[in-house]
Amino acid sequence: MLNILDQLPPGFFETTASELHHIVNSPTLIHLQGRRAEPLFVSILLHGNEDTGLKAMQQVLSRYLSKPLPRSLSLFIGNVSAASIRVRRLDNQPDYNRVWPGCEPLGLPEEKMMAQVVEDMRVRRVFASIDIHNNTGLNPHYACINRLDQRFFQLANLFSRIAVYFVRPIGIQTMAFADLCPSVTVECGKVGSVASDDHAASFIEAALHLDHFPLHPVTRHDLDLYHTVALVKVPETTSIAFGSGEADIVFEPDIDHFNFTELQAGTRLGQVLPGCAMPIQAFDDDGNDVAANYFEIRHGELLTRQPIMPAMLTRLERIIRQDCLCYLMENLPYEG
Repeated sequence: MLNILDQLPPGFFETTASELHHIVNSPTLIHLQGRRAEPLFVSILLHGNEDTGLKAMQQVLSRYLSKPLPRSLSLFIGNVSAASIRVRRLDNQPDYNRVWPGCEPLGLPEEKMMAQVVEDMRVRRVFASIDIHNNTGLNPHYACINRLDQRFFQLANLFSRIAVYFVRPIGIQTMAFADLCPSVTVECGKVGSVASDDHAASFIEAALHLDHFPLHPVTRHDLDLYHTVALVKVPETTSIAFGSGEADIVFEPDIDHFNFTELQAGTRLGQVLPGCAMPIQAFDDDGNDVAANYFEIRHGELLTRQPIMPAMLTRLERIIRQDCLCYLMENLPYEG
């Protein structure tokens, strides 16, 4: 399934994500030589409808058509099949960001492919890893890390002052690479923003020019650090709507405006159908459903039970079904 190239395929700079399958017909790992040998690894399109990574890489690499890269670069292009129809994943596919080493093994060919990518990069002594994503709700640009380590903070801080530490879900790219090098996921807001593409390109450019990770810590004033405490999902059997309609839970029409906002206890999230039990689940890092700790139903309304800060709330049902409704976070004290 995995193509391995040592140069960009013809047409790379002209293609869109939805047309990419015409020039690489399956997941592809491209190794490009630069002045420093230890490569920067960048993964894009692990979710086929998130194209900022491709646009950012086209922008960066176009600057080096007639001069060497400052550092070697290994570019992994993920789910080109899903990208061809602008969806996160096809219905018969696993999530390409849940099948990396460390996942719950199911014997899938995608698991073997991702393990091959990681091993290749281990042999090449990868310098740092960046996984580029978009999201579907209103969110600031932020970085995600899986290690509380100054090198990871330094890399995250090159992208944003907002960093989110999490250990669930498992099987994601950054966790697989965290054993090899500093690694981050960067969330670049909604698809279609030129500013998001430019921000991602600037970050990649900065990472390519890094000689080493500074030994001094990121200062407290330069880093807002959060920790995810729960992954919120909607059971398959629960029907949903937004604003109005007939469903087990009708969420607030602008629920994604709550992202990265501390919600006070008693904040209304939606209307629950009479007689319906708790319509959402919230799983902690140990996989326990702790929804009752954070939410309650009162007079037919779904309310927050305690102050919480959500991230990645979305109004797209397909994303909710394939991934989640949101994450819940708490501030993680950081002294620098």
